[in-house]
Amino acid sequence: MAEPWLAIIGLGEDGLAGLSDASRDALARADVVFGGPRHLDLAQAGARGQSWPVPFSAAPVLALRGQRVAVLASGDPFWFGAGGSLAADLAPDDWVAYPAPSTFALAAARLGWRLEEVTCLGLHAQPLPRARRFLTQGARLICLMRDGAAVAQMAGYLCALGLGPSALTVLERLGGPRARVRQTTAACSPLADIATPVAVAITVAGGSGLPRGFGLPDDLFIHDGQITRSAVRSITLSALAPRPGARLWDIGAGSGSVSVEWCLAGGHAHAAEPRTDRLANIAANAAAFGVDHRLTVVQGAAPDIFGTLPSPDAVFLGGGSSAPVMQALWQAIPPGTRLVANAVTLEAEALLGQWHADKGGTLLRIELAAAQPLGRKRGWSPARPIVQWSVTR
Repeated sequence: MAEPWLAIIGLGEDGLAGLSDASRDALARADVVFGGPRHLDLAQAGARGQSWPVPFSAAPVLALRGQRVAVLASGDPFWFGAGGSLAADLAPDDWVAYPAPSTFALAAARLGWRLEEVTCLGLHAQPLPRARRFLTQGARLICLMRDGAAVAQMAGYLCALGLGPSALTVLERLGGPRARVRQTTAACSPLADIATPVAVAITVAGGSGLPRGFGLPDDLFIHDGQITRSAVRSITLSALAPRPGARLWDIGAGSGSVSVEWCLAGGHAHAAEPRTDRLANIAANAAAFGVDHRLTVVQGAAPDIFGTLPSPDAVFLGGGSSAPVMQALWQAIPPGTRLVANAVTLEAEALLGQWHADKGGTLLRIELAAAQPLGRKRGWSPARPIVQWSVTR
């Protein structure tokens, strides 16, 4: 194997003093050193130093392929760092990494927290709602933050979710001589003069958070009435069987509630909807639940959009079933795809019954009723029955 031309070096707030001998040697041999201004200053890169472009791009490093290059990153370069972005475009013998303790490790060591029991998030370049699904009573999170203003925004976000009593530990410049650790709560006035790099450790209090099962309450979603209701959504998602990394087609997505819960389970979704007002609702729901990086909103109707979407692992057809749509869908999806279709009209019920007789799978009739006032007493108010067909292609 050829000698790697790129060294990816983890750097702490103690600068050169904290580097291993191997890291020092790789840095000394580099003709060009990339990093943020703070990294370049800590490493005393001098004239060899080049700052990252804004917005971030790995292209300047890749353009120097074959030269002796070093990249500086905070702590562990492969934990919310530049390492993964670079390695994706490199051969295994192009690079060698010298990781240092991550901010998460340094924070856990200061707090006495078991790191395996903590959720670690890089929110320095991501929206705060990415944390929402982890904000459950008693949960512990360590979040990398952009700056002091972002710490104040996190406190405000927690308060907006009813989590004002949550304990916050603000950890600045960990691992160096200027490290500082301060404690507050989300509801208190934000701390002043917060230095970067900064992380905030959160112990969640004040609310139970989002349930981890299926069927979130309908009123958590923005919708115009076109939504798969909570109980039916729970049954539907159980039939779809979400798995981390799996891809869903949500055809006729309405509010996108099924797609959102699929993404909360770790999957990716393409939510297709022809109406522009509902597209806006889907996008708003995805952002509010912090899954907008997993959910792609697609304008269009079946069957025209089938050829434009990446291959799915599962498909949900929430309405609008017709013989042409079903035939085109069956031809478009690969073997092994899980298909779940819900019907509320007699015509759609008859169609799903025919497909069940031909292809097999499971055919369910779902009938629900909720207690409602009836004069001075109560009675059952039935919802429209739903027929659900689920099958593996």
